[in-house]
Amino acid sequence: MSEEQKNSGCTEESCAGCAHADSCSSKKTDFREPANMYSQIKRVIGVVSGKGGVGKSLVTASLARMMREKGYTVGILDADVTGPSIPKMYGIHEKARGTEDAIMPCIAKDETRIMSVNLLLDDESAPVIWRGPIIAGVVKQFWTDVMWGDIDYLFVDMPPGTGDVPLTVFQSLPVDGVVIVTSPQDLVQMIVKKAYGMAQQMNIPVLGIVENYSYVKCPDCGKEIKIFGESHVDKTAEELGIPVLGKMPIDMELARAVEEERFYEVQNPYLKDAEL
Repeated sequence: MSEEQKNSGCTEESCAGCAHADSCSSKKTDFREPANMYSQIKRVIGVVSGKGGVGKSLVTASLARMMREKGYTVGILDADVTGPSIPKMYGIHEKARGTEDAIMPCIAKDETRIMSVNLLLDDESAPVIWRGPIIAGVVKQFWTDVMWGDIDYLFVDMPPGTGDVPLTVFQSLPVDGVVIVTSPQDLVQMIVKKAYGMAQQMNIPVLGIVENYSYVKCPDCGKEIKIFGESHVDKTAEELGIPVLGKMPIDMELARAVEEERFYEVQNPYLKDAEL
C-alpha cells in the first residue's frame, strides 16, 4: 500500500467496491479483467437503465439485431442475472457447453452469440436467489471464462439501477460506452440522470438515450397516442449533452417476435439512425 493510500484510509478492499475508485487520487489500480484468451472483442457497449420495466432487454436485442443487419459479428452478455430474458427472446433453451479452457456461448439463428445464467441452469424457470457479490462474480466470469471468439460488438444487458452488477461491469470490463434506456414518464427522466451520473463517475462515455414506450399508433387512423404522456427525452438529452438514439413505440410486431421467441429475425426501424 502506498503512503498516500495509508494517509487517506483507502485499502484494496474498500477501493474495489467504490464508485470513485477510478477517479480517487489515492488509488490508481486498474480493476479491468482480461477477456478470455480465445476472445477478440472490438467494442463493448453497456445498455443500462435507472429502473426496471423500461424495456432494456428489448433495446439491447434491437441494437444487436441492427448491427447484425449491418454485417457485424455480435454477442450479447446477459448481465441481468436475476431477470434473464435474452435467451428466450432468441428461442434458445439448450445449455451452454464447456471445454477445459472455457465456456462456449450459445449461437442464435442469426449467429448472435449469447451467454446468460439461464443457459447454465438445469431449470431455466428457477429463481436465482443469490447475493450481490455472487451475481457480480458470475457476470465477471461471463467475460473472463466465455470463449466469445472474434466479435465486433458485445452488448451487455445490465440489470436496472446503480448497484453491484453495473459497478462490476464498469470496473471489470473495458466498456467503450453505454446506452441509457428510458420511458416518457417525468419520474423516469430523473432516474436517467442517476444512470448518467454513475457512468460519468466511472469515466464511461454515454453514447445516447433510447426512449421506449414513446407512443402507440392507432391501427385504424395511424394517430400516435402517447399513453404515458408527453416525452421529456429531448429536453433531458439536451441538458446532459447527449443524443437521442431513437424513440420506440409500443409495437405489436416487436412484442409478437418476443412472445414467439424469434427476435433473431427482427428489423427495428426505430433505431436505424443510432450510431454506436
